[in-house]
Amino acid sequence: MTDIHLGLPLPRRVYAIIAVFCGSMVLSMDIAIAAVVLPTIAEQLNISDAKAVIFVTLYQLILAMTLLPLSALANRLGMRKLYCLGLLLHAAGGLLILTTESYTAALMARSLQAIGTAAGLSVAIGLVRYIYPSQHLGKGMSLNTVANAGGTSLAPAIGGYLAASVDWRWVFCAIVPLSAIALAMFKTIPKPEIHPGRFDGKGSLLCALSIGAIIIGVELAVHGGQVLAGALTAALGLAVGYWFVRHELAVENPVLPLDMLANPKLSLALLANFLATLAGMLIILYLPFYLQNSLGYGPSQVGSVLAIYATASLLFAPTSGYLSDKVSIELLCSLGMLVSLVGLCLMIFAPQEMSLANITWRLWLIGAGVGMFFSPNARMIIGSVALARSAAAASLITTGRTLGQTAGASCVAVLLVLQLSGGPAPFILAAVLVVATLIITLTRPR
Repeated sequence: MTDIHLGLPLPRRVYAIIAVFCGSMVLSMDIAIAAVVLPTIAEQLNISDAKAVIFVTLYQLILAMTLLPLSALANRLGMRKLYCLGLLLHAAGGLLILTTESYTAALMARSLQAIGTAAGLSVAIGLVRYIYPSQHLGKGMSLNTVANAGGTSLAPAIGGYLAASVDWRWVFCAIVPLSAIALAMFKTIPKPEIHPGRFDGKGSLLCALSIGAIIIGVELAVHGGQVLAGALTAALGLAVGYWFVRHELAVENPVLPLDMLANPKLSLALLANFLATLAGMLIILYLPFYLQNSLGYGPSQVGSVLAIYATASLLFAPTSGYLSDKVSIELLCSLGMLVSLVGLCLMIFAPQEMSLANITWRLWLIGAGVGMFFSPNARMIIGSVALARSAAAASLITTGRTLGQTAGASCVAVLLVLQLSGGPAPFILAAVLVVATLIITLTRPR
């Protein structure tokens, strides 16, 4: 560990934990909560299903484009200030949606929420580093993982209930009370020192343009059916990305922390974070199609299975994070990937006709392994950098997860187009990604 940090004194530490936990849960819930009300939005606003999906795709696009620039801004503005500003923007966007009557206005308000989410997530993991003593950082990472996984798991149920009970607009501001709790405790949140220096505006613009063009290109090719236009747009994004990296090498306070990426230990851990997220997203998005279309289970049964999968991750994440303060991180991450691989192999070679119970315990293994992996891996990344670089490291973790989620959605779409979603192909692809993550974990420098 680069720095020895004593953390916040008690009882302030407890209040800060509550504030960051509530805020992280809000932001993670908001990422997943929109999907369940898309059909309702399409019906009530009299728009096509494709236009309704833009509520999700635009949100994810803004998130991916702004995480790194906002993290760089945190060093000039202050991590606590940016975190609270993110919660305020998110809440303001939700309240604005309540007053909207048109599709365009609702989309603009949703975009404001995306910027708020990016601002909060860009520093949330970094703030955890300042809350906990160095020797308990794994415990902090596990609670952050629980907040993120819990928010993602609860979002569909809460969104579905609200969409059925009240106006769909309430779905986007129903979690504002959690933001209010976090904001009410803002003085307990750590206030790391602000680092003077010029904000890299050009680098931020190039970063956003590069990531945005690549994602839009993939979306055009996969979802829009415009392969040539998508390839050209993605190629333009790569060209801008090259320009971006060249620019970052010449500035004093870069948006992209290239020195971290040059460290094999950190870069490989970040790659493992991306691949594991991609594998997990592939499973989560594929399961409803597999269970409902291939095995004939109803929506309620599908929901129960997904909840059990998420519960396995929630149960094992805090245990693994706690143990990462005491035992080898590589051992915990490797064990997690091995458990997931066993579950995936059991699904690949499972009989065509399976009971729900036989499916559930196999998926439980996959979810448990995923939960075991993320907390220790995040602890290693955050704990390996200087305290002042925590925000930058946090943004790399969050950006990697966001890109992994986006890539996972695109992979499922490709499998559906190729009509490979009825067999074991998605599980085989997920197993390959898990094996790659395991190899990286075992071979990266100690």
